[in-house]
Amino acid sequence: MSSALATADSRTRLLDLLARGGARYRLLNHAPQGRTDLASALRGHRLDQAAKSLVIRVALSSKRRRYVIAVVPGDRRVDLPALTALYAGREASFAAREVAEQLTGCVSGCIMPLSFDPELEVVADPALFAHEEIFFNAGRLDESVALRTACYRTLVAPRVAAIASAP
Repeated sequence: MSSALATADSRTRLLDLLARGGARYRLLNHAPQGRTDLASALRGHRLDQAAKSLVIRVALSSKRRRYVIAVVPGDRRVDLPALTALYAGREASFAAREVAEQLTGCVSGCIMPLSFDPELEVVADPALFAHEEIFFNAGRLDESVALRTACYRTLVAPRVAAIASAP
């Protein structure tokens, strides 16, 4: 599947999930941007309200690994040692770009803080829930979602763990 088709499919699945779940959200169109800080400026919100989502590879043993979507506030970094400990792994690292895009159906820079793959768990830092609304790209670089945090927690049901560190 081409990346354009995969992105369109991810966006469609997101909007379907939001509609079926009765979520309170807004779609925001803006210039294409994949960097969290710049996208936040375009969308007009504080950086800590952005849901920065990164695909992380956790090595469980020399032959076993697991991929997770780590979601942290936009002003924080993913704490790789915390993710390693959370999964009792040997080490955690950022997934290769191609792997992240294949697993999420999104191009790098617009990975959403949710998963449509039951094998790809979503882990969110509790600091993400400090605001009533979070912002993230809608599977595209030129469109974002402003979503009520309570709706996100209900619809996505992420695993919540301290996985963020200061920049």
